[in-house]
Amino acid sequence: MSADQSEDHQYFDTTSDSDNNHQNPDLDAQNNFITPLSPPSQIKTSFSPNPNSYSPNSVTSPQPPALLHVFFNQDSRCFAAGTDRGFRIYNCDPFREIFRRDFNRGGGIGIVEMLFRCNILALVGGGPDPQYPVNKVMIWDDHQSRCIGELSFRSEVRGVRLRRDRIVVVLEQKVFVYNFADLKLLHQIETIANPKGLCAVSQSPGNLVLVCPGLQKGQVRVEHYASKRTKFIMAHDSRIACFALTQDGAVLATASTKGTLVRVFNTVDGTLLQEVRRGADRAEIFSLAFSPTAQWLAVSSDKGTVHVFTLKVHSGSPTNDNIHVASDNDTRVASAGISLSFVRGVLPRYFSSEWSVAQFRLLEGSQYIVAFGHQKNTVVILGMDGSFYRCEFDPVKGGEMTQLEYHNFLKPEEPF
Repeated sequence: MSADQSEDHQYFDTTSDSDNNHQNPDLDAQNNFITPLSPPSQIKTSFSPNPNSYSPNSVTSPQPPALLHVFFNQDSRCFAAGTDRGFRIYNCDPFREIFRRDFNRGGGIGIVEMLFRCNILALVGGGPDPQYPVNKVMIWDDHQSRCIGELSFRSEVRGVRLRRDRIVVVLEQKVFVYNFADLKLLHQIETIANPKGLCAVSQSPGNLVLVCPGLQKGQVRVEHYASKRTKFIMAHDSRIACFALTQDGAVLATASTKGTLVRVFNTVDGTLLQEVRRGADRAEIFSLAFSPTAQWLAVSSDKGTVHVFTLKVHSGSPTNDNIHVASDNDTRVASAGISLSFVRGVLPRYFSSEWSVAQFRLLEGSQYIVAFGHQKNTVVILGMDGSFYRCEFDPVKGGEMTQLEYHNFLKPEEPF
């Protein structure tokens, strides 16, 4: 049955601070076919007990697979890797592979989204020989070793986000929100072109906050489902490249395609809380991550450096005296805590940047994502080359981080 033509849809009719941009589900444009989920009682709380269990049609190979996707779970204690053969699940601390499933036909998994540490995963095919169509989201129950539901679309799936009560699917220019229990469509949102599948959802129970690109360049859209309100934030002059949300959905960090500035906003009223500077030259921001208490913000980019910034989001409401908003085109540089005078045209202007307190150097040009470890003052870094780093930073002295651990999680000879 077509999801968009279902008579069982529920829709959150929310109000906008800027315009009435909400839309009812488009019954004609998108054809999303649904297979219902199995009863909720079949959802377990852990992976299969054998960490190296395989499906009956699994295969092994002496050569490491090609990595197609890597992403942390909701609390960053695990991460999932999609490869050209299947998918793997790893624990961060202590580091170990806890599960893998390789397929002997097709096998390519372009997106694998975990639901905390439970047996339910969302899978999307990918690579040159995808295991599933790239326009379908497969809900996989690994206790049953099979797909128990699917969502089918007319275009390629760009991203998936899971909560215990919701499934969010991101297409090139649309975002769909489904109820997890029965896969009923609750809401759909139109966005500007979003090839990266940018989307973030809060994880606090009963308080769903969803962030996605808006309809304008540099704009983000924040959906507060509990209060039935929408907030549009003009975050940057350039297109949005990356954003991250705190677990409770109260604070949002954004970066643009310029990659020089990261801005931190209150999601309720759109207030700019803080602005930090990654660098003076352009960079592609790969990931942003808040620490659990929102005391720190980590940033990774193609410049080969992971930065950790001190946040002040709990120090009270900012004033015009301590917030400076710079254009993304502003490439002026200043040392931390020092104001320097520059001349643009005939008028002098002053700029004081907030710089990172700690850094870790990586291979420039490679793609890395970052999260905070559950040990105090640690970060975990994952590379698309299969690299795993766990590092520690000094919150007082700052400077270069200390590498605590390194692994290549794709090497078959790596013991777990």
